[in-house]
Order: sequence, then structure tokens, then C-alpha cells
Amino acid sequence: MKKLILLFLFSLLANAQIKGVVKDSITKEPIAYVSIWVDNKDIGTTTDENGNFSLQLEDENRKVIFSVLGYETKIAVSSKISEVLLIQKTIQIPEIVIATPSKLKQIEIGDVKKEFYLPEPQNIPWLFARKFNLDKENLDIKYIKELIYFTKSEVENGIFRARVFEVNEDGMPGEDLIQDEIIVKVKKGKHKTSVDVSKYNLQIPDNGIIICFESLLLEQNVYFQEIYSSNHKEKAKVLNYAPHIGYFYNQDTESYNKRAGKWIYFNNEYNKKYKHPIPAINITLTN
Repeated sequence: MKKLILLFLFSLLANAQIKGVVKDSITKEPIAYVSIWVDNKDIGTTTDENGNFSLQLEDENRKVIFSVLGYETKIAVSSKISEVLLIQKTIQIPEIVIATPSKLKQIEIGDVKKEFYLPEPQNIPWLFARKFNLDKENLDIKYIKELIYFTKSEVENGIFRARVFEVNEDGMPGEDLIQDEIIVKVKKGKHKTSVDVSKYNLQIPDNGIIICFESLLLEQNVYFQEIYSSNHKEKAKVLNYAPHIGYFYNQDTESYNKRAGKWIYFNNEYNKKYKHPIPAINITLTN
């Protein structure tokens, strides 16, 4: 009996559920939709509308990364995260707007014509992004009117976060160029979803701009995906989160994804060698 009790207690410790809440360090208001990753593990989640979260961990002393628009990224030990306080960023966004767009011309760029979707388990927060440069044939058309995402959602009214980053000197995503929270709702099925950002008067700088799709692990995005077992004879249902971003192939497009709190960069050479899928995102430009 003692052995059984010890085994039961060990199993509880080995799969400890960590619960907590994320708040603003000054106002103490809860922060919704914070992306949370366990360092060097494929484990993560998103805070709900009240800033609450829970994580199932094998080790209570893991490093946990908290990241959200407008706040400094924080790393905390999992045994000490019942309440996580994030500090608001004080940033200076580079001035990239030099005039009000006339909006007499309009083009869509990005080369997404026929996207495809991967049956991937989106069970940790992912950020998928691609870089856009000025259209060489239309250098006078540089103001961003719309972000266009090719999505597939298994649930009605699934949501994701749209983000726009500056390009750092090393070519990696830098600061957010739009400080407002842009939460996008999509219909069930495959859709071309447009997000109007014309009010920000953003234009593409000489070194380009990065457009991002950020997944949110929320209850309203939950669905159960049917997959085949290893013997391909039996089906099983696994928890997954909608919506998903589509992909396409383009050897000349630089792209990025962020998992476990770290950006991974895929350049032109990598794409040509390994035929890496690019997030299916276009943008509409005006002059």
C-alpha cells in the first residue's frame, strides 16, 4: 500500500499543474492573450481574457517565458509564477511616415496565389511571419492599407493576433510598429481575411517590414483533430487550436517563426535548398 501511495504522489509531482495570473506591474490589471512558453520545451499556452493560465509541467523549476505586445518579455521560474507582473515597454518607434497617402493607386503584393495547409498540432503559441520589401516596379506605392491572411479555421469565429514588426539590422523582427492590439476574428473554413490598417499610415521602409500571424491558445479556438495511429489503422482525437495560417512556396521570400520564445530565420538560400513553406500573407499597398 505504501508503495502505491508513493507512486501516486510521484505521478502528481511529475505532472504538476502550474496555475497563475499575469498582470500589469503598475495598474495590477490582468493582461489578456499573453503568449507563454516553457524554455526549450514544446509546452506553452495563452492567458485568457482575465489573464489566467495553467501549465502542465514535469518539473516545477523550469524557466517560463511571458511575451505580449506592449510589455517587456519576462522569464520566471515556474515554481514562482502564481502572479506574474509585466512591465510596460517605453519604446521609440522609428519615424517611417513622411506624408499622408493619396490613395489614388492600389496594388496587392506577396505572391500568394494558391495556398496549402499543414495538419500541424498548434498546441503551443506560434508566431509565423514573412518579410515584405518595396515593389521595385511601383516604388511610389508604399503605404500599407491592408494585411491579408489566408486562414483555415475548424471553429466558427476563431481568433488570432495580427502584428507588424520593424526589421532589425541583423534582419530579424524588431519592435512592434503598431502598438494597438489587433485581434482578428475569422469564419469557419478557408478564407482570405483582410485587416484594415490604413489609419496608421505605415509605409514600407527601405529595409522592409515584417507581417506576423500569432496563434492564441484560447478555449474558443479549441477543436479536436482526428489523426491516424502509428499503424494507420485506428483513428485518435487530439486537442488542437484554430485558426491556422496557410503556406505557399517562394524561394525569394524571407520568413520567420517563433517557438519557445525564440525567433528562427529562414533566408533565401535556405528556401532554395530545402523548399521551406512561407506563411500565406499578402499586403495591399496604396500611394
